[in-house]
Amino acid sequence: VQLVESGGGLVQAGGSLRLSCAASSSIFRINAMSWVRQAPGKGPEWVAHTSRSGLSKYYNDLVKGRFTISRDNTKNTLTLQMTNLKPEDTAVYHCSTGRTGLADSDVWGQGTQVTVSS
Repeated sequence: VQLVESGGGLVQAGGSLRLSCAASSSIFRINAMSWVRQAPGKGPEWVAHTSRSGLSKYYNDLVKGRFTISRDNTKNTLTLQMTNLKPEDTAVYHCSTGRTGLADSDVWGQGTQVTVSS
């Protein structure tokens, strides 16, 4: 198993959650990393990505200003800090290799469920 997410749960609108992804060193150190989410009945949606160094970070406009992506290259972990959560953020969140997580070659973890109640 190369990517394992944790930290999902049920939270009220306006609340916060912190997702983590533990990665195998073999794929973590050579890749940009992303978070991707998939809501019921919808296709996958790129949320954010960080460069290999962690110095560059990019966000979907839907989450910009509310979510923060970060990585710890010494611990092979990827994190997504989510604040001011909205019901429309409800989805399964996957960490992924790559800049979008949507390429055929990108590798996903099994995902963690985030549910935001109104």
